[in-house]
Parts: sequence; C-alpha cells; structure tokens
Amino acid sequence: MKKILIVLAIFLFCAVFNAQQTEVSVVKYENLEKRIQEEKDKLLVVNFWSTTCGPCVKEMPHFMEINHQYAANPKFKMILVSLDRLADKERVLKFIKNKNLTAEVLLLDDIKRMNTWIPKFEKDWDGNIPVTLFYKNGEKIHFNDGEMSKEDLEKTIKENLQ
Repeated sequence: MKKILIVLAIFLFCAVFNAQQTEVSVVKYENLEKRIQEEKDKLLVVNFWSTTCGPCVKEMPHFMEINHQYAANPKFKMILVSLDRLADKERVLKFIKNKNLTAEVLLLDDIKRMNTWIPKFEKDWDGNIPVTLFYKNGEKIHFNDGEMSKEDLEKTIKENLQ
C-alpha cells in the first residue's frame, strides 16, 4: 500500500509540474498589466513571442528548461505572452502541445493598440519580438530586447531570485 501511495505521489507531482495548458486565456493589455501586479511576491519572467517568429521559437526550449528547473520554487513564475492573432488561437494551442510548453501562456489580443501598450511595458521597446521583461515585487528590473540565450536567462534569474 505504501509503495502505491509513493508511486501515485510521484505521478501527481510530475503531472502538476509538467502540465500543459489545454486552453489559452485571451487578454487585453490592462488584464496583463493587472496579472503582472498580482505576482508581486515572485520573480516574474514575461516573454513576448509568436509562433511565426523564428528567434522566438528558437529560444523557447531554453525558457522551458529554465521554467522546469525553477518549477518548484514558489518565488518564481514564467508567463509566455503570445502576440499571435486571435484567429490563430488553435495554432497557439497546437504549438503549446508540440513544443511541450509548461509555462503559463496568454494570448494578448490587443494588436490595434500596440503603440499604446508597448511603451508602457518598456519605452525602448520598438515592437520587435522576442522581448523578455523581468519583474520583482511588481517592478520591472530588466528588459531584454531580442533572442535570449539560456546563459543570459539563467544569469538574470540567479541575480534576482533571492
């Protein structure tokens, strides 16, 4: 009986920490901004990407490896913000499954107002992706414009995760 409980506990642990989304929440800028503020007690990594962006797709395995590495840390959270069109929601879901994305994925359906919300995230952001923002205690602490190497991602997290 004890052996069965141990096996069940291991299975549940793996299921929780390797769970994939089966649905994608569609949000507007204000919802995303509110969501970032709700994670004040964590080091929050927010990556803006798209399924059609080559550098975004290339860096994604590094993000998943790091997300898996810190999955059990209650002071860490990663959110992947897809800038795909709402009409391409199914493609985003397929991408999540095919690429085994375990971080939370949101679909930002606010393309018409990009010139309004992009500078609110970062005044130096020209709108290109990928872009990664790091928040601690609800405040932005780092902005990475362009593809991020696994080493740079890991270094930024280690420097700020205390």
